[in-house]
Amino acid sequence: MNFMENRCIFFNTHPCDQTRRKRSKHIWRGIVGQRFSMAIMPMILVMAFSSCNTDTTSFDTDISVPVSVTEVKTNSIEQYVNTTGSVYAMQEVTLTSEIVGDYYLLNNPKTGRPFVLGNIIGPGQKIIRLENAEYENNIKIESEELNLDISKREFEKQESLFDKGGVTLRELKNSERDYINAQFALENAKIQLDKMDIKTPIKGVIVNLPYYTKGTRINTGDEMVTIMNYTQLYMEVNLPEKDIVQIKIGNLANVTNYTLPNDTLIGKITQLSPVIDPSTRTFKGLLVINNPKLLLRPGMFVKADIVVAKKENTIVIPKDIILSKQRGKTVFVVERGAASERLITTGLESATEVEILKGLKKDERLITTGFETLRNRSKVKVIR
Repeated sequence: MNFMENRCIFFNTHPCDQTRRKRSKHIWRGIVGQRFSMAIMPMILVMAFSSCNTDTTSFDTDISVPVSVTEVKTNSIEQYVNTTGSVYAMQEVTLTSEIVGDYYLLNNPKTGRPFVLGNIIGPGQKIIRLENAEYENNIKIESEELNLDISKREFEKQESLFDKGGVTLRELKNSERDYINAQFALENAKIQLDKMDIKTPIKGVIVNLPYYTKGTRINTGDEMVTIMNYTQLYMEVNLPEKDIVQIKIGNLANVTNYTLPNDTLIGKITQLSPVIDPSTRTFKGLLVINNPKLLLRPGMFVKADIVVAKKENTIVIPKDIILSKQRGKTVFVVERGAASERLITTGLESATEVEILKGLKKDERLITTGFETLRNRSKVKVIR
């Protein structure tokens, strides 16, 4: 049988031919189906793993928001009224010349050198000498001393004679008057002589010492030296009208200056005006500041936090972790690995802290960082 005959037999409409055709179709479909399955199976696996990874990442993020916590503790807190101003020395004296004389700056006994700015001196310390021979001679101090001695002896003699009846009462009183006048004359001469020396009446620091050439003729009224004692300073303050009820005489204040960030001085309100200035809506007060180490200098600009209220052993937390919401102020604490939102009631406030009256208990773990994106019952991970 040749090729054409076989071909005719294959495509013959014999009953078996239909069975063969159906079997061929099933075989072809099976081969195509297996190839299709093998081609898409890796894609399905990749999609499955990708989906699992995405779900795992989302799950991890949902339960591990990193936060920092601190235990709720009790502490003291002070509430302030803030004010600013310049401070001035409680004691200040400027000495001027009371006579005409030649200028001579004296030496500081502590250093052996002429006095300079910044020297600390005690009361009665001589700083400058004004020489004037004519003025000194006119005082006649030796003559006055001699006159006093004569008057004294004469008075004592008259007293003795009066007891014996040798002189009258009038003569005794005249001698007593002469003796008293001699005493006053000598004292006055010494006062006039003291004007040749420039002496400080207070303990303090030399803050101004105008320069004069040695021997320069000084006129009456010329400024010689300025001394300040600023172990105590005062500060005039203008306080808001709304605080007139809570600020009282005796209130303490914490005083600071930007040049002394680690030093806080203590002041006290010593005077308060009862009158409100209608143009500024403020009232005046006087704050006295203790400055024993001379840390603050007269003229410095300072900040004063006047303490108007204080509490001890109360729950205190940082002010910057409080969230303000429509229903009130809230914070977050950690409970069983989740953030629990607490509605709080606050009391006294300072610059950085606030008192909690309601909403927190001692030793609870308060979230201090990472709270910004939290919601109630968010899962958290404490990192410190």
